Amino acid sequence: MASSLSLSWVLRLWNKSSGVVMGRNSGCYYYYSSSCSSVVDSDVEVESSGISRPLSEILKELNKKVPDHLLKTRLQNDGFPLRYVPWHTVNRILNLHAPEWSGEVRNITYSPDSKSVSVVYRVTLYGTDAEIFRESTGTASIHDTTYGDPVQKAEAMAFRRACARFGLALHLYHEEDAS
Repeated sequence: MASSLSLSWVLRLWNKSSGVVMGRNSGCYYYYSSSCSSVVDSDVEVESSGISRPLSEILKELNKKVPDHLLKTRLQNDGFPLRYVPWHTVNRILNLHAPEWSGEVRNITYSPDSKSVSVVYRVTLYGTDAEIFRESTGTASIHDTTYGDPVQKAEAMAFRRACARFGLALHLYHEEDAS
């Protein structure tokens, strides 16, 4: 089963409580809600639950627990397993619930000893009643290239952390505290 198909299926199940159903069938995306239904080509932008909604509704959706099968686990240097949501999955969740979002790298800084790089990332959400942004940082060792180059790694970390400030996958940080 293709990963985009399984992700669509998961997102469909995840949004069942909000009255939004989105999935993929035979190369077409479909979307149903209490207000409309449509079937569109996969090349066409798909209507989602975030369009023309107040910011409070968008934030409510983002604060829901991310299903376990969307999470990945990797071992940290100390051997401790770390559960996380990959940046591309976070991106898809934002596209579904807040398609008007925008993101930008605000700053890239190398440490004075040239051993690490830090990235500041800003995510902005747009609702019908307001817009709000959150920023966060990510830092990676220049010598650690196990998951892409250091700037990409720091950017992905900063992006996920900025999204967590809206509540997206925030439950994972609480799991770390309990360990």
